[in-house]
Amino acid sequence: MSDTSYAPKGPASQHGRRRGHDSGGERRRDAATIASLKAEVAAQAALIVRQEVSLAHSRKIFDRASVAARIGVWECSLPGEQLHWTDVVYDLFDLPRGAALDRSEIIKCYPAESRKALDSLRSRAIVERSGFTLDAEITTFAGRSRWIRITATVECEDGVPVRIFGMKQDITEEKILSDRMRYLAEFDAMTGLANRARFQARLAHADEGRPLGALLLIDLDGFKAVNDTFGHVVGDECLKAAAERLAGGCGEADLVARVGGDEFAVLLGPHLDRGAVSGMARRIIEAMGNPVVVRGQSLRLGASVGIAFAGTGTPCDLFAQADTALYAAKAAGRNTFRIFKAEAGLKGRSVAA
Repeated sequence: MSDTSYAPKGPASQHGRRRGHDSGGERRRDAATIASLKAEVAAQAALIVRQEVSLAHSRKIFDRASVAARIGVWECSLPGEQLHWTDVVYDLFDLPRGAALDRSEIIKCYPAESRKALDSLRSRAIVERSGFTLDAEITTFAGRSRWIRITATVECEDGVPVRIFGMKQDITEEKILSDRMRYLAEFDAMTGLANRARFQARLAHADEGRPLGALLLIDLDGFKAVNDTFGHVVGDECLKAAAERLAGGCGEADLVARVGGDEFAVLLGPHLDRGAVSGMARRIIEAMGNPVVVRGQSLRLGASVGIAFAGTGTPCDLFAQADTALYAAKAAGRNTFRIFKAEAGLKGRSVAA
């Protein structure tokens, strides 16, 4: 009988087989878990790469748009006043990109008025933990005049301001265009005097803190003959010369305007008495009587002046009264002036000064 023995199929033997079987399963599960983690890591890495590419693309677009729009980003630490600029801000101030920044030197680029406005708004924004917008003039380090629009926001940590940041944009062309449009809206392009619209606006607002004393209406005598004989180019030169003489002789005027083809108006404040106003009218007539030399030709013009003093009537009344006086001056032989004077039984008539 053989003494060869064998292990019975008992619980211990079955446990051993289960452990071997479980170890293999665990290894497979671990391998699957590792593979899954690797796949997740790879997916996250790919996502990060895509995000970096997208961010770089967005930054490239922002940089190009920033340069095209002449907008740069700036930051200033508080209270240390350490400045950080993007490239466009360096360009706005005509500084080499990346150059060291000293705020005490940068602030010198702002003229006194702009600097005062900037300091006031900035200080208030820091105190109030708010922001501001300011259009300011600067003189760059290259000596060029430029207008910039500054936007600013104060950032706080635990209620304490730690930095102020925002954008700076070149608005020089916008400013020039705006000033040009405003000039065209208020001034006569040929003579440089105020135009009729500005004159009427000033006349209409005479009761709003800036009272008027008198109105002079001036009409050039002989201008139509010159214009018809020598043409509009010569006529325009005569108008320019008349405007220069008028502006030069009315330094105390509140407003000097061209209100029609060859008609001008002078608004005076209440500080001038009748004698002073009459003296100004005489000087205007004398100045307009001097020859005007245009293209080698000596031309003579003259001027008739109608004067009305402000009283209890409306601005429209003042204009109508000066116009009545002007026609009386023309009827009296031209190159003279008349003052409107309303009297009992003579209302609407103009009598000489």
